[in-house]
Amino acid sequence: MPILNHPELITKVEEIGSTKISTPVTRQAVLSILAGAFIALGGILSVTGGYGIPAATGNPAIQKLISGLLFPVGLFLIVMLGGELFTGNNAVLMPGCCKKRYGFLKVLQHWFIVWVFNFVGALAFTYLFVYASGLTSVNPYHNAVVSIAEAKAALPFSTALLKGIAANWCVCLAVWIGLMVKTLPAKMIACWIPVGTFVVLGYEHSIANMFFIPAGMLEGADVSIAAMFSNLIPVTIGNIIGGALLVGLLFFSLHGFKTTCNR
Repeated sequence: MPILNHPELITKVEEIGSTKISTPVTRQAVLSILAGAFIALGGILSVTGGYGIPAATGNPAIQKLISGLLFPVGLFLIVMLGGELFTGNNAVLMPGCCKKRYGFLKVLQHWFIVWVFNFVGALAFTYLFVYASGLTSVNPYHNAVVSIAEAKAALPFSTALLKGIAANWCVCLAVWIGLMVKTLPAKMIACWIPVGTFVVLGYEHSIANMFFIPAGMLEGADVSIAAMFSNLIPVTIGNIIGGALLVGLLFFSLHGFKTTCNR
């Protein structure tokens, strides 16, 4: 199976970043809504499996493992169908910015648009296809989403920040590896292993939390809108650090100079 080497990958990511930056805002919005919905789909799947299987009851390791196996379906759909995901773009836009194909203000603008419309997609899916559909109206799912939302909202700023860094380090590694390979099974494995890892370890992903916290709030969790954003803000900052610095900028600094020399 052919695998792109790192200098080739950096060149590919530069091109992808340039395409993302030049995409019309309306198309960015639609693709972002789609990605937010896909992540929410993975979220409810992970809750249904992780909390609904009797063998996982009272055994947090099994519950986390099952959730970790199911949640990555969201990223897999995004990778295969081309949705715009804020967290993945934290890394993908960095090489092109470093090569001055576009400025950092363009990067910030793109991140903001995608973050907002990821939220729109996640909220729409959560309300229509989870809450209104009754998926979390009965136990154990009702108690699960309520407890998850309250636990996330109660995290201290520093904890949410650190968990956000680790989560998007894993997610962007998945995206990075997914771009190195071409076959469907290889892309599937690339998505599943790193993303499943962050889920099992309990790290914090801003777009996933746009599902988990509202889902709990709709079911009566003791979480205010302010408390929701007290989680989303540090997690988002952490996600940017984990994706942009630990993947995008790090791998560009290690391998990007070779692409310059070869041109």
